[in-house]
Amino acid sequence: MQRSLGNHTDSIGRIDSPYDDPDLDIDVLCIGAGFAGCYLLHNLRKAGFATKVVEAGSDFGGVWHWNSYPGARVDSQWPVYALGIPEIYNNWTWTEHYPGHEELKSYFQFVGEKLNLRRDVEFNKKVVSADWDEKMKGWKVRCEGGFLVHTKFLIAGVGFAAKRYFPPWPGLDSFKGVMHHSSFWPQEGVDVRGKKVAVVGTGATGVQIAQTWAKEIGEDGSLTVLQRTPNTACPMRQKTISKEEDAEMKANLGEMFQERLTHDGGFLYSPRTDLKTFDHSAEEIERFFEELWEMGGFRFISNTYGDIYLNKKANDEAYKFWAKKTRARINDPHKRDILAPLEGLHIFGGKRPSLEQDYYEQFNKSNVLVLDLRATPIVDIVPEGVRTADGKVHEFDVIALATGYDSITGGLKDIDFRSAQGELLRDKWEKGTWTHLGMATSSFPNFLFLYGPQGPTANANGPSCVEAQADWIVDVLQWMRDEDKVRLDATPEAEQEWRKIVHDFSTPSLKHNIPSWNNGGNIPGKPIEPLNYAGGLPRYIRTIVHVRRHGMEGFRVE
Repeated sequence: MQRSLGNHTDSIGRIDSPYDDPDLDIDVLCIGAGFAGCYLLHNLRKAGFATKVVEAGSDFGGVWHWNSYPGARVDSQWPVYALGIPEIYNNWTWTEHYPGHEELKSYFQFVGEKLNLRRDVEFNKKVVSADWDEKMKGWKVRCEGGFLVHTKFLIAGVGFAAKRYFPPWPGLDSFKGVMHHSSFWPQEGVDVRGKKVAVVGTGATGVQIAQTWAKEIGEDGSLTVLQRTPNTACPMRQKTISKEEDAEMKANLGEMFQERLTHDGGFLYSPRTDLKTFDHSAEEIERFFEELWEMGGFRFISNTYGDIYLNKKANDEAYKFWAKKTRARINDPHKRDILAPLEGLHIFGGKRPSLEQDYYEQFNKSNVLVLDLRATPIVDIVPEGVRTADGKVHEFDVIALATGYDSITGGLKDIDFRSAQGELLRDKWEKGTWTHLGMATSSFPNFLFLYGPQGPTANANGPSCVEAQADWIVDVLQWMRDEDKVRLDATPEAEQEWRKIVHDFSTPSLKHNIPSWNNGGNIPGKPIEPLNYAGGLPRYIRTIVHVRRHGMEGFRVE
């Protein structure tokens, strides 16, 4: 069987280096060379810190180094999904409103070269353990192969999608065809012309693979989408960027990168908190929804009425409009009822909607099918394909596992971070997540993380969240240096207070108890809890700035 089911963050346990002397002895070590690692490295070097980055992959890009599955592209619209560094945004030109993975890989190459980052990045260095050393007031960080780093401060920028998830189906190893997890797709691609192919999962990745493969299989091939929950996907409205549009945008990019920090989701728009659904008549609601729908992107879910996720009847209106628009695109009544049922299976927006280009039209082809896993769940994987609860074996040549991630906390828990008391981070968080400001956790001194648990993270545009947190981290480290401070540790009391804040912002939303990757509900046995700060990016920034300006509230500083 040809497949790639490995995990680039699979823990292999602690490595005891035979050498006492470190390969690097530095001020700051950053884990990961995605947006967070690149931005931190650039700004920490400017601030005079001896900084290095270790990256498990062979190049820059973070998740976009690994994402090469068919149709992979970002669903944050140009220009906000980029770094707000003038040397970068003034000299890079995007070609599409929603760039694909090839262009994103090129972008990160440009970032690395333009900022001369490569000289301070150790690629193919997967961190497996990090131990706090009280005597040296720093961290001993080990990578695969025994590479050892001593660092005063350790910053994890591993992202929220670093640990891929495989459902516990028996027989995964028995399949005789080609099987790949979407997050570890072969760079050379997979030829599906004339093949019987399957996509398991209908999150953002599954939607993108399906709408791409449906065009590649040809008349002699077939595609089956194995769906448990319909994706309430919205139209992307992809566009190419003209020279005139690019020039006009470049003239205002500096202001736009600042403006995105003033919006709840780090985009260039926010929910209409001053407008409720039933402030409008039925005709006005229809017209308002239609305008958002035509604009495309996340406008329909994030630039909409302020009570969509607070009022069930308002939420029903949004779903009813979505279903009407989507069902009209699907010809077959059976497929239509599976893909876009008249009544939603959960709160609209309770599971993150994706953006699509022509996903639903693909099911109008006779060789593109959808299998309802709620009616007939997967029992096991067999050499020929997939067996479902009705006893039927669905035969395939190629299977794409778009089964997602152990999101938000998985990448951090998969590394052996060991506290000052010798406790592993994964053990501390076994029954729930505890942080201060979504950037620190008690008993792990001088260890900070960003774009992770209890930060804005999945509720925000990635680079917007990363830059807000990274700027705060750089400011804190500069202050500690200026004040001759060497140890920073969150207090348990601050963790309890922050956990309550995160819960209090999440609880009023209709989405808060819908099991999803946002709250750990996609992983068997994982605590279901709010994993993202839902108070909006501007409020979050005000909070962390307040902490910094008021003596680092919630931290013990020595």
